[in-house]
Amino acid sequence: MYAFRKPFAAASFADQHFGAVDLKTALVIGQIIGYALSKFIGIKVCSEITPNRRAAALVLLVLWSELALVMFAVVPPGLQIVAIFLNGLPLGMVWGMVVGYLEGRRTSELLLAGLSCSFILASGAVKDAGRWLMHGWQVSEAWMPAATGLLFLPMFLAAVWALDQIPAPSEADVEARVLREPMDRQRRFAFVREFLVGLVMMLVAYFFLTAYRDFRDNYGIEIFTELGYGEQATIFTRTELPVAFGVMGALAALFLIKNNRLGLLGAFALMVGGTVLLGIATLLFDAGAINGVWWMVLVGLGSYLAYVPYGSVLFDRLIASTGFVGTAVFAIYVADAIGYTGSIGVQLYKDLGQAEVSRFGFFRGYTYFMSVLGTVLLVASCAYFLAHDARANRNKQTTN
Repeated sequence: MYAFRKPFAAASFADQHFGAVDLKTALVIGQIIGYALSKFIGIKVCSEITPNRRAAALVLLVLWSELALVMFAVVPPGLQIVAIFLNGLPLGMVWGMVVGYLEGRRTSELLLAGLSCSFILASGAVKDAGRWLMHGWQVSEAWMPAATGLLFLPMFLAAVWALDQIPAPSEADVEARVLREPMDRQRRFAFVREFLVGLVMMLVAYFFLTAYRDFRDNYGIEIFTELGYGEQATIFTRTELPVAFGVMGALAALFLIKNNRLGLLGAFALMVGGTVLLGIATLLFDAGAINGVWWMVLVGLGSYLAYVPYGSVLFDRLIASTGFVGTAVFAIYVADAIGYTGSIGVQLYKDLGQAEVSRFGFFRGYTYFMSVLGTVLLVASCAYFLAHDARANRNKQTTN
């Protein structure tokens, strides 16, 4: 899916503007608006869709996005914003469709760790593929996104077919991780009421965290250029490999924790470790103890350690720990809808409120802010959910 979403970020669209903002910023925001709207739509669609319809939905969503990229290549620059919006509009639902195949299993941590590793790697790899098409085959910036998508389409179709062969969770899976069922409107509201306070703290952290991760992802070429590494052909893949495998190893380690309450605590520990790493890595970079490449690797690792559990193990463990019958996809999509709204806001704030600050300078300052705010909110939300779980267990024992 990332071959249809991320390649355009490998182009710089230098000296092109859309109103008061750079054209690239307008394109990034246009796609994120579509992607964020897709997350809001996905709250209903992905939490209600039945397993037998997922594969067809995945194919239709990606074909829609590829047609939008073809539109991006042929329309005038002013209408490219519309095309990239239409490209993002279906893609936000792909993650939820895929997670639906993998959640609620005793091996969910391993499966979701692999999935998370794939999207971290994919983001760098498809941008390198886009740069290869532009520099090696003289594909224009306008046609490069569609060409990259077409290059990966056969692999996508094969992957969907393979994913659809996965059997449903076994009885042992259901016993260990709670039955996962589609959630209607009444059950979705019940989930929010039950965990409102903790969810609010988590979602505020995610609001800024998604914006941080997206800023690093979308403006990586500009940041690397300011750091002096812009001409290195495979810089994205080189820096994302250690990030991907670091995150995959950390998430996979949660598989060893069988107790769901301890597993939830472990997920929060990984996330807090990630936000703390953001601050430590930037302090080391400012002190000259590490170079720019290592700084980008470490802040990438920190941001993904904090970000990835939201879309994978965090809500899976939360549902398993609390015994709430539903699907983790609903909570994931509420978080994503909030998160991508934050991404739009932060990027507009940068171009309109701090236009004189370079993207590297803004990103460096944002890293310190994210480290402090994220650590405080995640520790507080962890304490809330553990206290909630303890109260529920006491009430259950009293009833018995």
